[in-house]
Amino acid sequence: MALTKVLIAVKTYPTLSAQYDELVCTAGFLEDGNWVRIYPIPFRKLEYEKRYSKYDWVEIDLVKNGKDFRPESHKPWSIESDFNVVGHIDTVNNWQERKNIVLKKVYTNITQLIAEAKDKKIATSLATFKPTEILDFTIEEVERGWDKEKLATLKAKAQQLHLFQNAENPFEVVNKLPYKFSYRFKDDEGTISKLMIEDWEIGALYWNSLKRHEGHDREAKACEDVRKKYWDDFTLTKDLYLFLGTIYESHAKNYPYPFVIIGTFHPTFPKPVKEQPQLKLF
Repeated sequence: MALTKVLIAVKTYPTLSAQYDELVCTAGFLEDGNWVRIYPIPFRKLEYEKRYSKYDWVEIDLVKNGKDFRPESHKPWSIESDFNVVGHIDTVNNWQERKNIVLKKVYTNITQLIAEAKDKKIATSLATFKPTEILDFTIEEVERGWDKEKLATLKAKAQQLHLFQNAENPFEVVNKLPYKFSYRFKDDEGTISKLMIEDWEIGALYWNSLKRHEGHDREAKACEDVRKKYWDDFTLTKDLYLFLGTIYESHAKNYPYPFVIIGTFHPTFPKPVKEQPQLKLF
């Protein structure tokens, strides 16, 4: 694909890979509004000036990921490829400039979306989705530690490469989230789905909240902060859209629900249009 301009819209919470260390899956939009996935990226080891934020326009050398059948999946030409930030879209005019790109194609039916994902000719794996109704935001405790074998491999590689000894750009393995956060929602036919949220921001919100609280119930307070943001704010006061992406293994093995929530899009509700008073003719 060569040098490509991408509007970054998604950064997932990091996972561990024995081959590539700690990774995030990044996704965004091309200038024509089509989705593109960029993987793998060792985000936290990039030099500061090479890091990127959501809704940055970046330019990077991309090639199709030959090990990934999903059409949107690309990878940096080199694991050390530069992300050159060339612009940013802010939230003025109720996110209108972002909407012009993000909302070019919006799904409202989960059955249709999954059918497209399972169709080998299409294999849709990234989508903007508008639920008809958000029913609930759930929090469930999960395994607290990373896979021990992957962690041991990563630490051994780090020692060999002195990744932990770089004073200018120190690298430590990110903590695994001890909770799973999910939305339950209805689509336009009333089908109810429950999908896990794997956004970088929800993990950062939890850890930052945990730091602010003290006492034996600090985890419960941090979870409540997350609920307030994703339920009280996003679902009750914002015009919420969900960015959905498939998990590679779930998609490849044709699981019933291959998608997870990889990000949210949450402008405020559009202002209602005021009806103009009718003129009296007599």
